[in-house]
Amino acid sequence: MGHFAPGVARPKATLPSEEAERRERVRGAIGVEANARLTGMTAVALLVLLAAEGLTILRIWPLLGVHVFIGMLLVPPVLLKIGTTTYRFLRYYSGHPAYRRKGPPPGLLRLLGPVIVVLSIVMLGTGIELLFAGPSLRPSMLFLHQASFVMWFIAMTVHVLGHIVETTNLAPRDFYARTRRQVRGAGLRQWTLAAALAVGFLLGSLLFTRATTYRNTVNPPHPTAALGAKAP
Repeated sequence: MGHFAPGVARPKATLPSEEAERRERVRGAIGVEANARLTGMTAVALLVLLAAEGLTILRIWPLLGVHVFIGMLLVPPVLLKIGTTTYRFLRYYSGHPAYRRKGPPPGLLRLLGPVIVVLSIVMLGTGIELLFAGPSLRPSMLFLHQASFVMWFIAMTVHVLGHIVETTNLAPRDFYARTRRQVRGAGLRQWTLAAALAVGFLLGSLLFTRATTYRNTVNPPHPTAALGAKAP
């Protein structure tokens, strides 16, 4: 009992260490995919909001309230996307096997990532500061807001074009029945984005009236009025 006849090969069994490694690889790949899906759907939401925000610039003075509302609506999703991409960045450079297998973005896009993060924070931060700054600080805040927007727009254009195929492939996966089941947590990822938008909506609603206050305290009309219709 328990002995094999001479010349008979023992059946090959999967070693516990090999099975544990296989499971770890699967878990790692799922984590990478989950992060990529959340990043992709957040990116699409941001593209829609940024397009709407860009339209308000064409008539910034009469649409200042809408500009402020959308700007505040953008803040939480922007922070969410910074969070997901920073997480991938840290996992990759800390040597996490699954993220190392995934690999980094192309060189130019990798360099642009930190630049876009900094410009996004400066652009949104100076825009918020403009709503509360006193007359002495407004010119410098306006300059920083406009300059950061121009640089951000250039960098973001390259970023979007570089990721457009990947984003359009990833963003809908949690919404299709077939691909939704492939990675657990689809509902959580959707609710995470929805929560970010809800917080942004609340912030936009709270600060919407600051646009009116800003307009009433700027005399003569702010130089940004030159981008759109004349101030009333």
